[in-house]
Amino acid sequence: MIERKLTVKQQAFVDFYIELGNATDAYLKAYPNVKKGATARAAGSRMLTNVSVKFYIDERMEELKSERVADQQEILETLTAILRGEATAATLKGIGMGEQVIDKKMPPTMGERIKAAELIGKRFTLWTDKQEIEHSGEIETKMDLSKLTDEELRAIANSIKKGT
Repeated sequence: MIERKLTVKQQAFVDFYIELGNATDAYLKAYPNVKKGATARAAGSRMLTNVSVKFYIDERMEELKSERVADQQEILETLTAILRGEATAATLKGIGMGEQVIDKKMPPTMGERIKAAELIGKRFTLWTDKQEIEHSGEIETKMDLSKLTDEELRAIANSIKKGT
């Protein structure tokens, strides 16, 4: 595939589009001489169908994804550091008489540590809701329930609830 270069304004359009998420607004910012919204809407839409522009959008999104978005490993490492009390944060700390100072190495609170543990536990499905059910007697079904009417099914359900 031959890669065509984008103009400076096309590159600006892509950058504004990624920032704003709106082709019309991005076009108006990249092409300030365009004043009409309808013109910008049509041109922005047309710009998004340009193969080179689409390629550049995908390329820029991939760069931003790797630079700015935390991946699963980073999230788990951060949660683990909070859980273990290794992470610190700047927090206001009262020193009496209504005065406060910034404590730059405040460890996570117990609530923050518990929340981190819960999130890690959810990720690894450590907890599942279980119900304990006691039963005495046999359960055996030989009846084809698919042929029963709604009324007959309700009657059976009610008799089971009553224990008859």
